[in-house]
Amino acid sequence: MSDKKIISQFELLMIANHIIQEHADYIEGMRADSVEEKDDVLVFKGNYFLDDNGLPTAQTTAVFNMFKYLAHHLSKEFTLEN
Repeated sequence: MSDKKIISQFELLMIANHIIQEHADYIEGMRADSVEEKDDVLVFKGNYFLDDNGLPTAQTTAVFNMFKYLAHHLSKEFTLEN
């Protein structure tokens, strides 16, 4: 039996974006635009700050790490409603 709270994508994105903005590694413009659940793991997506050729920039790693942080922490607490 799971103790996870069932939550809507909208509500979860509100929580995630609040966490992002309060985090020490926040970069202006960093935000989660969507979330899906794969095998009980929440996967966040958003702007990865790629260059015009679609290649990573210095900010890409920070965004990737932030989304990984969100997945690690929020997947323990929440599951998306169907």
